Amino acid sequence: MPVAPLTATERASRVKLMIFDVDGVLTDGGLLFTAEGDTMKAFNSMDGHGMKLLRGAGIETAIITGRKSGIVAARVKEMNITHVYQGVQDKPQAFADLLKQTGMTAEQCGYMGDDWVDLGVMLKVGFAAAPANSHPEVIARAHWVSEARGGHGAAREVCDTLLRAQHKYEALLAAACSGEQRGLVG
Repeated sequence: MPVAPLTATERASRVKLMIFDVDGVLTDGGLLFTAEGDTMKAFNSMDGHGMKLLRGAGIETAIITGRKSGIVAARVKEMNITHVYQGVQDKPQAFADLLKQTGMTAEQCGYMGDDWVDLGVMLKVGFAAAPANSHPEVIARAHWVSEARGGHGAAREVCDTLLRAQHKYEALLAAACSGEQRGLVG
């Protein structure tokens, strides 16, 4: 008897490590340059808060990004993300290194990416997610697509989806409503 494919919710319920690309996922993909050639990026605080909620619920987070940026280093330090791969030319190799470092399996991982360079990891993980404004080839291969655009709440949506699928969302919301979530600023 054939086995039905897993739903996005079933896949999300198994995630123990959620990995994010940066440009186009945690930012809107725009690159602002100063006259000195420095790059500036804008991050969404709700995305950051969602990532902190994941860690608070026992789901690890990681970054794999093709660009190297002091701004990203500062942001991930502020958010206490320890698994950070910047300036990556081979995202599948960085993913393999991350699996070795964490002891996770590919099926226990989720990845949110937006462009072709992300497909090498997205096709390996148990839960592949994409922002609404991702390249059509990425959307076609994702298990789950946000309603929000990258840098505008897409990462928060995937965080909430994982928390709901793992039945942790309501307890975290109740704690927030009672004031028990002090210090969780995104």
